[in-house]
Amino acid sequence: MKLTKPQPLTIEGGKKAVLLLHGFTGSTKDVKKLGEFLSQRGYTVHAPIYSGHGVEPEALLETKPEDWWNDVVEGYNFLQKKGYEEIAVVGISLGGVFSLKVAETFPVKACVAMCAPITRDNSKGLFTRLYHYARLYKHFENKSKDQIISELHELRITPKDSLDGVTRLTTETREELSTIKAPTLVLQGSLDDELYQESAPFILNTVETDDKEIIWYENSGHIITLDKEREKVYEDVYKFLDHIEWSVAN
Repeated sequence: MKLTKPQPLTIEGGKKAVLLLHGFTGSTKDVKKLGEFLSQRGYTVHAPIYSGHGVEPEALLETKPEDWWNDVVEGYNFLQKKGYEEIAVVGISLGGVFSLKVAETFPVKACVAMCAPITRDNSKGLFTRLYHYARLYKHFENKSKDQIISELHELRITPKDSLDGVTRLTTETREELSTIKAPTLVLQGSLDDELYQESAPFILNTVETDDKEIIWYENSGHIITLDKEREKVYEDVYKFLDHIEWSVAN
């Protein structure tokens, strides 16, 4: 069975714009509910989908982080071309790293980094996530057990240079954190892995803005936009964006 490819998400809700960024092996499904919540409260949202994501896992290894970053930049430019002069950026996991990189590179009204592994110094764990995604994806394709085993084996022996590129991109972003002057909100699940829990306070302590905050979610793991406390996550993101002085009014 051929699975439907997730599409970029755009919901026009007002003159204030938010760029929403999903994570590694994820898709716009990770941030769709958050986007709908914000659009209902006066924000236009746009969530691009990265090259090689949301489709068969083999396609992801044929792309590289530079391609995904270009997709993020195209998303930012998309909002600008639509006439939005003030843009906030919100991302989860790798999307959280990208949100910080956007804040380092472009003018933004605010930056929200959710469960962003900014202290990552190797590609350990990335293939494990890809492997789990592959197994689940092939299961939903209704492939036979033998075919799944064969294709997962092929995936294991496929070159994984693109995963090393994630580490390089993360390191580059980490080294420029002190250049971020925009209001910054850091959100983190307390049940998430150690890497992410270490990264959250590091981001808070390194960005240079005085307008910064960290919020922990005691009953949530990694993808907090879909976890038990997701409604509180949506509300916290909205409250943070809403306290900022935007020059545009809806």
